[in-house]
Amino acid sequence: MNKSKEGKLVVITGMSGAGKSVAMQSLEDNGFFCVDNLPPVLLPKFAELLEQSQGNLNRVALVIDLRGREFFSSLFEALNQLEQWHGIQHQILFLDADDQTLVRRYKETRRRHPLSHNGTPLEGILQERKLLEELKGRAHQIIDTSRLKPAELKEKIARRLLHMESNNMAVTFMSFGFKHGIPIDADLVFDVRFLPNPHYVDALRPQTGKDAAVAEYVMKWAETKQFMEKMEDLFQFLIPQYQREGKQQLVVGIGCTGGKHRSVALAEAFCGKFKEQVHCRVAHRDIEKGG
Repeated sequence: MNKSKEGKLVVITGMSGAGKSVAMQSLEDNGFFCVDNLPPVLLPKFAELLEQSQGNLNRVALVIDLRGREFFSSLFEALNQLEQWHGIQHQILFLDADDQTLVRRYKETRRRHPLSHNGTPLEGILQERKLLEELKGRAHQIIDTSRLKPAELKEKIARRLLHMESNNMAVTFMSFGFKHGIPIDADLVFDVRFLPNPHYVDALRPQTGKDAAVAEYVMKWAETKQFMEKMEDLFQFLIPQYQREGKQQLVVGIGCTGGKHRSVALAEAFCGKFKEQVHCRVAHRDIEKGG
């Protein structure tokens, strides 16, 4: 089937309170036909409509979550059926947030968690997180909304949507600090705390890995050069494998202690090496938090 005629189906799911309504609005703004709170049993019917629409209905986003009756009894069966529609490019977008953020959002809206019944919001959140564990494992993309404002989440989804519709995979090299936590949306995580730390050089401490002096310091060591060579070989192998599987977005987390020096310099270096091969960008999550 011609690529231009392929249907594009996005299944939006994830934790209650993590921003699924905002995600749906973002896709709607980008020309998707959106349906909220779809019973999972109807998912194959929408795939059928996409396949038979001859391009008249070719972009659909469906929000499926625990509000739907008989959620787990039909969802995985429906997803398995979806795999049989070869003329449909589908993605499962899973939205998550940390427990503290979800509790705060429920208190602000004064809404009851769908699983809390007579208990606390946290009890419902913990139960839901356990129930959604397998579904999260099947997701093509995971976005942590804990630190995102609604406008930032819309922008992030729109950016990923463009990558989904391109023929080339998008790779994000994300620097971070381990002391601030591992990024929840990272597909691969590498620890570079074994490299010499510019934080202990007085002249370099106030700078970041984006500054030439810090980058030169990080890159001059033999262990850094060897690490770069080995990682290049690994990425040259992995990227085509992910592309063959239909993966549209790969997030590579590179972590040092504070996310300001070593990880930033290496994320910039890797992006520079692979920008001709894939859609490549850098994201420095903790650069402003200090080393």
